This record gives sequence, structure tokens and C-alpha cells, in this order.
Amino acid sequence: MKLSALARKQVPSTTFGIPGKRAYPMPDASHAANAKARATQQVNAGNLSPAAKQRIDAKANRVLGRGK
Repeated sequence: MKLSALARKQVPSTTFGIPGKRAYPMPDASHAANAKARATQQVNAGNLSPAAKQRIDAKANRVLGRGK
């Protein structure tokens, strides 16, 4: 599912891995898996802190049904 700009604006902030920035949207399982992959890339590139990645991974795991 591709999110248009309008659709992205309508997604609740709680659906994002980083709600304050509305980054790493996770409206479904495919977006959650993608968010985990992109977060890993950004940590490796030095653009994201490991703590932020942990929050994104935890949220993604909940969406994917793999966590609390």
C-alpha cells in the first residue's frame, strides 16, 4: 500500500515509529517490516540513534504481532 501525501496526513501520529516527526509510518505489516529495515540502515549510516531504532523496532514488532 503506497501512502499518498493526503493519506499520510490522515494517519494518526501513534501509527508512526517516531510520532513527533511522523517518520517511519506503520499502518500495516509491510510498512512495519520496511520501517525496521530502514531504521537499521539509518543507524548504520549514523543518522539515527540506537535508542530510536529500538523504539521503532518495538512498535514494528507489535504491528507484526511479534512483541508485547
